[in-house]
Amino acid sequence: MLKWIIAAIIIIPAVEMWGIIQMGHLVGGWMTFFLILATGFAGAQFARLEGRKAFIEVQRQMQTGQPPGHAMLNGLCVLIGGLLLLLPGFFSDIVGITLLFPLTRTFYKGIMLRWIEKKLRSGQFTIYKR
Repeated sequence: MLKWIIAAIIIIPAVEMWGIIQMGHLVGGWMTFFLILATGFAGAQFARLEGRKAFIEVQRQMQTGQPPGHAMLNGLCVLIGGLLLLLPGFFSDIVGITLLFPLTRTFYKGIMLRWIEKKLRSGQFTIYKR
């Protein structure tokens, strides 16, 4: 696991820098800088809107006595998507936007659900009830 984290810390910023340099060559330095700022600002606003929706859905499900599992996964996707949009870079922005849109968010929720189920079945992840 540590190898993957170290690789991600090295590879992801390098790919983002490459993308920023390529975009700078394509549209110019100032326009690239503006695009990075604009995606960060727009992403923060959209994440706030979607996060509020997810929070309200979690509250609604808890008030009706339903487990808010899927709604919490929605909130987690929105949180991760918002953080990715705040990072400078275009590849993280693409992933962040797909995490924020409800239609593409279902793809990520499916991956998360399969990972959680795998961990629960193998005994590596335990849920304790009070």
